[in-house]
Amino acid sequence: MSLVCAITNEVPDTPVISPHSGAIFEKRIIEKYILENGCDPITGKEMKVEELIDIKTPPIVKPKPPSATSIPATLKTMQDEWDALMLHSFTQRQQLQTARQELSHALYQHDAACRVISRLNKEVAAAREALATLKPQAGIGTSTAPTSIPQPAIAAEAAGNATQPIEQAGMSAEVIQKLQDKATVLTQERKKRGRTVPEELVTQEQIKTFMTVASHPGLHSASIPGILALDINSADHSKILTGGNDKNATVFNKDTEQVVAILKGHTKKITKVIYHPDEDTVITGSPDMSIRIWHVPTSQTQLLLRCHDGPVTGLSLHPTGDYILSTSSDKHWAFSDIRTGRLLTKVIDTAEVGLTTAQFHPDGLIFGTGTDDSQVKIWDLKEQSNVANFPGHTGPISAISFSENGYYLATAADDACVKLWDLRKLKNFKTIQLDDGYEVKDLCFDQSGTYLAIAGTDVRIHLCKQWQDLKVFNDHTALATGVRFGKHAQYLASTSMDRTLKLYAIE
Repeated sequence: MSLVCAITNEVPDTPVISPHSGAIFEKRIIEKYILENGCDPITGKEMKVEELIDIKTPPIVKPKPPSATSIPATLKTMQDEWDALMLHSFTQRQQLQTARQELSHALYQHDAACRVISRLNKEVAAAREALATLKPQAGIGTSTAPTSIPQPAIAAEAAGNATQPIEQAGMSAEVIQKLQDKATVLTQERKKRGRTVPEELVTQEQIKTFMTVASHPGLHSASIPGILALDINSADHSKILTGGNDKNATVFNKDTEQVVAILKGHTKKITKVIYHPDEDTVITGSPDMSIRIWHVPTSQTQLLLRCHDGPVTGLSLHPTGDYILSTSSDKHWAFSDIRTGRLLTKVIDTAEVGLTTAQFHPDGLIFGTGTDDSQVKIWDLKEQSNVANFPGHTGPISAISFSENGYYLATAADDACVKLWDLRKLKNFKTIQLDDGYEVKDLCFDQSGTYLAIAGTDVRIHLCKQWQDLKVFNDHTALATGVRFGKHAQYLASTSMDRTLKLYAIE
């Protein structure tokens, strides 16, 4: 009790005795303890304040412990307390040092385990890729193809030798019939749509009010900046696909603003991307001479196609969703089955010049390619022949886009202009002249064929038929590389070398 009084610098009040433990307490303190806990502090038994026994002492005499009756005894008590405190402090320091050593050892073990796991994961990925490259092609020699892309990765070439000739399966009568049937259906549907403009389509006045509503800079690496390709899932318009300078492709959900998947596997930058309209599947092309088909939920490569001997420069998915058209600087275009990995046909350009881009006509029976020598060429897929040429540009063709109405083709090159071609008359009927030095990197019509978007030095929207500017966006701080319309042109997306994906819509 005396020690408590010394610490608190308070004069002790009336001492009391607990009937349960027989201990002496200051009345004020023990009453407070009982009110809070309802028990004896020594024995823990239930106790009430009324049970405390007052000690009857003269007001002048205060009870003292026997050890406090002299100064030497008090000093000895204090010395004992100090010694005990020092011993306790030494023991605590010993225990702290031991805990530090154990923690350090555990951290080293964890780091070593992580390194081993990372190395094993890389070895497994390499082994899977080697297996995919060596595994025989599935479905060759059969008349039917799987209805979905197979899970094991199947390569279209053996043992990683890019220069080895690839066997062409050929355009069978069954494949040609499938293409023809699809074209017939699409032509009928397009003619029906062409009679009316969708009610949900954004109007010219609304386009003029478009503003930047979102900017996402974190989809690709900041150390290797630049987004080079863009596509939107035409079934789920919230999902956006980008290809980057960092060798990765990213699937991003604009509604939740979350990255859905990061697709890693290419050994060089990704310059072309396609989001499959009917499946959670994407297709990417790269200067590493490969085309990869990815399964988005698992972020894994399902097919690795090596049908070119040079960088892949163009990709276009056939309307059936089963075949991919690709172009390359190796002067060839190729038509491959993405279900089996078979190369159906590979054709060299008639002028034997490098090809820069490609796109299917909405019906899927013809397609266009751009060349290094400024030519835009139209090809018949069934006959595998060049049926028309559109000269007039200067410099390599950088982008082409067919209008959904099936009659117009927009093209761009390194000459600061966009040319519009009439596929019925096979002539240039309009040239949109841009500012000197303007670079065009991508073109895109909306689904209705009402608007044309241009990406390059800036991002702009033109009204078709009148071919007038509706809106210009200068928000990117570097060259814009990709542009796509959302459903019914309700929003516009663009990518840029400034590492951002920007979305434009009514505020």
